[in-house]
Amino acid sequence: MSTVIHLLRHGSHGDFGSILTGRNPGAPLTPAGQEEARAVGRHLADANLDALYTSPQLRAYQTAQIISAETGTESTIADELDEIDFGRWCGRTFDDLASDPLWREWNEQRDFAATPAGETMRDVAARLVGFIERIRREFHGGSIALVSHADVIKAGICHYLGASFQEVHTIEIRPASLTTIAVGAQGGKLLSSNQVFSSEQVPVKTGVSA
Repeated sequence: MSTVIHLLRHGSHGDFGSILTGRNPGAPLTPAGQEEARAVGRHLADANLDALYTSPQLRAYQTAQIISAETGTESTIADELDEIDFGRWCGRTFDDLASDPLWREWNEQRDFAATPAGETMRDVAARLVGFIERIRREFHGGSIALVSHADVIKAGICHYLGASFQEVHTIEIRPASLTTIAVGAQGGKLLSSNQVFSSEQVPVKTGVSA
């Protein structure tokens, strides 16, 4: 029997699209981000969650707290869901990073390159998948929600699809989007990706695996 894993990206925050926030403290959800989280939380109210875990970053934690209020499932911080450790890149604008040769290498060679802090996409996938495997065994056949970050979720998708980590550039994970994977002893199957919800709980975009 498979365990259903709901991977959620945090809602929108003030740095979104302009600054690489990374593990910098702060970056709370905007009012729009709070509404995004509330909408996906209302959807998950029907998912009968057995557990809810979140990255320790504020934007993820706030998203999880809103989902917790909507679902009645208490949230727990899990360091395995943390953002990629970007080291000295944190807090820099994307325009500024564009002139950094190491940043260009990171994006051109995702299968091999590392951040200034030394983390690779393989490292990110390993910590995420290791955590998923642990909770799969703990909540066998259950339904679990994990609040994390875009590239962390993309690393997990690449792992379960057996795809190159370079494929992260072809995968869209929007703020407060829901990606669902059924994980069993033989591996995982991507059921849907990048599903977002309006305040009326109507899914407005869904990617479904073949």
